Amino acid sequence: MSNDTKLVRMANQIATFFHSQPGEDGSKNVATHINKFWEPRMRRQFFELVENRGGEGLDPMVLDAVPLIRRPPPPVAGGDVSGG
Repeated sequence: MSNDTKLVRMANQIATFFHSQPGEDGSKNVATHINKFWEPRMRRQFFELVENRGGEGLDPMVLDAVPLIRRPPPPVAGGDVSGG
């Protein structure tokens, strides 16, 4: 299973939970969950998926949450600490 497939599955599982919560703002809750629990690397990959593939396969609630999800800073250049 590719990383993209895993991210889509995880994001859709979050949305599935919030679909079951009546009267709640689902997309806001999806964004809050992703902001709290997804590390920056995962959120970077998520934004690449949304921007490069149009969010293909993502639940509409997840797509509605995209503007509320914090975009992480780019990775630090030269992050290889092995010296090689």
